[in-house]
Amino acid sequence: MKILYDHQTFAMQEYGGISRYFIELMNQFRINKEMGVSFELALHYSNNEYLPQYPSFKYHRLFPDCNCRGKGPFLNFVNKPYSRTALLKGNHDLVHPTYYDPYYLKYLRGKSFVITVHDMIHELYPQSFPKYDRTRAYKRLVIGRASAIIAVSQNTKEDVLTFYDVDPAKIEVIYHGSSFQIERVSFAQKDRQLDEKYLLFVGNRRQYKNFNFFITSVASILQNNPDLKVICAGGGAFSEDEQKLLERLSIQNQVVQVRTDDDGLKRLYSKAIAFIFPSLYEGFGIPVLEAFACRCPALLSNTGSLPEVGGDAALYFDPTDSESLRSAITDVLEDEKLRDKLIHAGLKQLGKFSWERTAWETKIVYEKSLP
Repeated sequence: MKILYDHQTFAMQEYGGISRYFIELMNQFRINKEMGVSFELALHYSNNEYLPQYPSFKYHRLFPDCNCRGKGPFLNFVNKPYSRTALLKGNHDLVHPTYYDPYYLKYLRGKSFVITVHDMIHELYPQSFPKYDRTRAYKRLVIGRASAIIAVSQNTKEDVLTFYDVDPAKIEVIYHGSSFQIERVSFAQKDRQLDEKYLLFVGNRRQYKNFNFFITSVASILQNNPDLKVICAGGGAFSEDEQKLLERLSIQNQVVQVRTDDDGLKRLYSKAIAFIFPSLYEGFGIPVLEAFACRCPALLSNTGSLPEVGGDAALYFDPTDSESLRSAITDVLEDEKLRDKLIHAGLKQLGKFSWERTAWETKIVYEKSLP
């Protein structure tokens, strides 16, 4: 059985959960030959930072010497002909597009396709996206036409059923895994910043990620603990509005943003007092598993899929209640036994998730979807 994956997410993302998911899925099929799944990745140009970890994926870096944020539309444009050519050749049994652009529908030539729904953020928080964004319309179209739908959590499946008229039997819940292994992380001499006392925020900070609420809520704790910092990993440099917020709260010297790779992120998790995930909504939440793998206590919103993923291994708070968040942070700052309890519970919870399991369950969906 041969699967065709297209270019979409690898044109859009340098980092991110969706590209991580597809890379790990393909890699599992590559190393576990007994699954009997081969694949083609229709990709020619990409600046995705995960791909170099897997030399078997053949592609070119189009902008090797620059920060390529904002180049996604151009990369999508130059890659689409390669996906279209692969579709027309028909040298595959099934198509698994890596995002929601339905351009491929007219090139399927009788082949079925499976779509993964990663979240329902565009439906739940439309104000977070420009008016010209067509993701919702695209998603509605491909969900209606797909042979099968993979939802990355039960919560996401329920959200799909809330917004779209689709047969529940058509949706299969398949969880993600963690790309970080349970291991002791080595530290370089240059990691002096990690000797500091800090809370960790990971990823982008746009509206539903609830960053401004988090920073405003934690400001009093930082002001009362001048040796405590917040490190924001990834997500790009602080915007002018974010800088003004930090200055207004007088914590601009205690909140820093860093660009990092996977190795650096592992070290950040491993030395953090806690990982804080104040998001209003997540379809899955891969950073939760990353924190568990790196022995980092996790403080999570009690919304979306996060309780489903974190289970009994995290400390939860209401992401709309500042006092709830401050209480959770204070507890983990002051109680070393609580931190140890969360670390051990996180390692246990992590055992419920693996990319190998993701691949096996996905293979079953593929087999059921063959025309």
